[in-house]
Amino acid sequence: MGRLYLINLEGKIYSCKHCQTHFALYEDIVSKSFHCKHGKAYLFSKVVNVSVGVKEDRLMMTGMHTVADIFCVGCGSIVGWKYEAAHVKSQKYKEGKFILERFKVSGPGGTNYWASDEAQIGGSDADDA
Repeated sequence: MGRLYLINLEGKIYSCKHCQTHFALYEDIVSKSFHCKHGKAYLFSKVVNVSVGVKEDRLMMTGMHTVADIFCVGCGSIVGWKYEAAHVKSQKYKEGKFILERFKVSGPGGTNYWASDEAQIGGSDADDA
């Protein structure tokens, strides 16, 4: 295996809660209204320092989507998913964008989000965009 090169971001960043690898900037948030099985999730226009897994179709609250899990390149933790394709016309805006689950990342200033009792069990997607 070769040397790992990480992109370091400056400003208000979201990073891996396990190894502090940088993922995204606050200003790249598209929506904060998403939910997953552990609670809140944010939709980002771009992320760095992740590897993209295998594409699969998942039925979510807003319809069928082709998605791929994303993994931290620092420690290998699953931190969210990438929307590869939306099968519902109104959801096309998600294509090429990334979900980071707040339960799995640290926010700006090192803040952590903890899963709540209100977290959904099962599918994951936005309440509204």
